[in-house]
Amino acid sequence: MTPEDKDLELALFDLDNTLLSGDSDYEWAQFLVERGVLERAEYEAKNDRFLLQYKAGRLDIHEFLQFQLAPLARYPREKLDEWHGEFMRTRIAPIIRTKGKELVRRHLRDNHLCAIVTSTNAFIAAPIARAFGVDQLLATELEVRDGRFTGKPSGTPCFRQGKVTRLAEWLGGQGRSLASFSDSWFYSDSQNDLPLLERVTHPVAVDPDEILRREASARRWQVISLE
Repeated sequence: MTPEDKDLELALFDLDNTLLSGDSDYEWAQFLVERGVLERAEYEAKNDRFLLQYKAGRLDIHEFLQFQLAPLARYPREKLDEWHGEFMRTRIAPIIRTKGKELVRRHLRDNHLCAIVTSTNAFIAAPIARAFGVDQLLATELEVRDGRFTGKPSGTPCFRQGKVTRLAEWLGGQGRSLASFSDSWFYSDSQNDLPLLERVTHPVAVDPDEILRREASARRWQVISLE
């Protein structure tokens, strides 16, 4: 740790239902269904089922990624990027929380090291992170071969304990750890993020689900709304 690190502060933000008033993974699948890329009856039902499992804290991330990433392997990157531009305009822009952007700007203005930490895959999440002005993104990475997605994840999925692992890897690459920072924040809505919330100095529950709200109350964590 360098002398400059002693006063450095870290701000981490979950994406879905925290900075966004919706789930970008879910919205992407619905977007592909509405475009006719995915068959509605099969994919809509699965998409709804996975969303309910996530909210209940029972999601099998590997089963979900097999479902979520398979369509990316079927199309060239140029076509996927074209669709993503439309997806940003029609599905994401309407659910970007103004208070979420203000929260991020406040931390950036205070010269805190900021990162979005999300289980959503990097293809979906990277343009959204840029829309919030955040350069650092920890997301579920995708395997690429010959310039195309293979439909498989790469490395540790950024989900539950995986967020802690991915954060440690990222900071370790800079010669840092969570202990390097004088203060650290993590903003999340979900019980699934308890492993990382427990490790920062300022865990903040944002419009939390029922289980996280109970945990936040019991542990006297800050609870806020960005709606």
